[in-house]
Amino acid sequence: MSQLLRIFRRKSTNGSGPVRTGRLVLRPLSETDLAEVTRLAGDWDVASMTARIPYPYTLADARHWLEGLEDGEFVCAIERAEDGALVGVTGYLPAEPGSDQSSAEIGYWIGKPYWGNGYATEAARALIAQCFNGAGFDTLTCCHFSDNPASRRVIEKLGFEPAGPCMRWCEARRVEAPAEHYVLKRSGGFRFGSRKA
Repeated sequence: MSQLLRIFRRKSTNGSGPVRTGRLVLRPLSETDLAEVTRLAGDWDVASMTARIPYPYTLADARHWLEGLEDGEFVCAIERAEDGALVGVTGYLPAEPGSDQSSAEIGYWIGKPYWGNGYATEAARALIAQCFNGAGFDTLTCCHFSDNPASRRVIEKLGFEPAGPCMRWCEARRVEAPAEHYVLKRSGGFRFGSRKA
């Protein structure tokens, strides 16, 4: 087993199997996903709306990212159930990996050919359920760049509350860019996995 595959298994599964939604499967990444991750994330319109994806984005960059995941970081592929197409990536990072903190920051991106289908909302809703019900977090945060209204709409659909403006580094743009920060508290009665995107 390669070192990269061991990293995938340790950091991308978080001890859980695939999560199925109406149209998607959130599953561990595999080495065979790297080329498609590179192709989709390497689009400027995708990379420039994320904090960590450089531009241009190479296969070596994808390997470096996955090998450098922090302890406790959870990442998974977003796969379309009907045909197995990888459409994006989602995941979370605990506020302080290795500590007893009860909060995490979630993130996601969808490849441009798959925009406009509600996949980000559907995948993020399943991730939130995993965070609250599986990982036991009490609070989730997320952030989007101020010039990304599509991500704002996803975040609002998921029930996050605005927590104010902030500045975030954008690796693709190589600048600190204006962003919006959001918070979502665990809700006793709301079941994220049961709502449609």
